Amino acid sequence: MHQNPHQPPHPCEHCGADRRHFLSQAAAIVAAIAASTGFPATALPVRLGGAGIREGDDFTYPIPAADGATIDRDNAIIVVRIAGRVCAFNLSCPHQNAAVRWRPAEARFECSKHDSVYRLDGVYVGGRATRSMDRFPVKRQGNSVVVNVATMIQSDLNKAQWEAAVVAV
Repeated sequence: MHQNPHQPPHPCEHCGADRRHFLSQAAAIVAAIAASTGFPATALPVRLGGAGIREGDDFTYPIPAADGATIDRDNAIIVVRIAGRVCAFNLSCPHQNAAVRWRPAEARFECSKHDSVYRLDGVYVGGRATRSMDRFPVKRQGNSVVVNVATMIQSDLNKAQWEAAVVAV
């Protein structure tokens, strides 16, 4: 702390107040952006789930009880619930098929090889990839979601089908 009245204050002496102001402003901006996009600003849970029940090309999973993602590593499927909708993605990054991983502090998926970044809903944010994560067609069956892995929908080749590959919960 500055104790000599004849010397100017150290440049970092008041950083605490300035830093707190900056961080509160930054948090407010992030919250506003998240609210405007309809996505929560807080980290959502990601659960490692067991394999879905398989019947041919269909895997059946329970609908997640809350927003977040369930990752089935054995079958390379990510089931996501967010904002009253459920969708399913391929676990691989569309750039070079490296596995994506969940980054809870940033609330996003990230490619393990080239750091491409995706929101929880699979939308491409940045990095080497050129499109959003590939989705699988889904349908609701009671309290479950059925994921068909025979078809992989690419956002750049069929945007309407990619956007429609969701079910309401």
